Amino acid sequence: MSNQQPTAEETVDGEPRPATYYHLARAVLYREYLIFVRYPANAIGGIVISVIFFGMLFYGGQLLAGQALTDSLDGIIVGYFLWTLSVGAYSAVSNDIGSEVQWGTLERHITTPFGFAPVALLKGVAKLVRTFLTSAVVLAIMLVLTGRSLRLDPLTVIPIALLSITSVLGLGFAAGGVTVLYKRIGSWLNLLQFGFVVLISAPVFDLPWTRVLPLAHGSAMLQRAMVDGVRLWQFDPLDLGLLVVVAVGYLIGGYLVFEAATRRARRLGVLGDY
Repeated sequence: MSNQQPTAEETVDGEPRPATYYHLARAVLYREYLIFVRYPANAIGGIVISVIFFGMLFYGGQLLAGQALTDSLDGIIVGYFLWTLSVGAYSAVSNDIGSEVQWGTLERHITTPFGFAPVALLKGVAKLVRTFLTSAVVLAIMLVLTGRSLRLDPLTVIPIALLSITSVLGLGFAAGGVTVLYKRIGSWLNLLQFGFVVLISAPVFDLPWTRVLPLAHGSAMLQRAMVDGVRLWQFDPLDLGLLVVVAVGYLIGGYLVFEAATRRARRLGVLGDY
């Protein structure tokens, strides 16, 4: 008998223990950490590009709009912060599924005991953690460049921001399902990222029905939290409830679209084709 202690994946008798969602989450998060550590230039490059894009928006807007831009600058900073989070959340799922299709490894994920959707969702969550950290760095740089200050209460900003972009994860799932069927649609997927700008700037107070759109209601609440200093417990419970319903609704809807697209790809025999 070996004196080696059984690991978390083994029973006392040395038999393999079935992997759980805890092991899956740990592996996915560790994988994302390794990618971040081993390829820091890519992460830094993303931050630099985001800052350059904002710098062009800020300094170019000052030349064109002047005081009008200054008066709305706080809202622009919050909106840009949410946009970087949204693009990261959307790309985390849709681009990952597209990569699996291109590499020919999609079927391997689908045949796992967990199924591909939970794996893709956890990958998206892991990338979302990284995106949140990089977006926070971008936000800090934006505040330094503009000389502005915002209310950054973590207990308010983090829950609202996470719930806001949960709906975008659902859109990423739906886009990933379409990718499974039609393969090369990257140009259309990238185009949707700019649609987030419209959703973030939607006039929810003038058009109340826009609150049910992804990002729109969450963007309005995040503006109130970061610009006006409204705390999480000071929001109307109906506003908080709607934020949760919209987030969960789009996530479930996107998941169902992905499952339906995957089943259709199986019936057509194009699941592993590229």
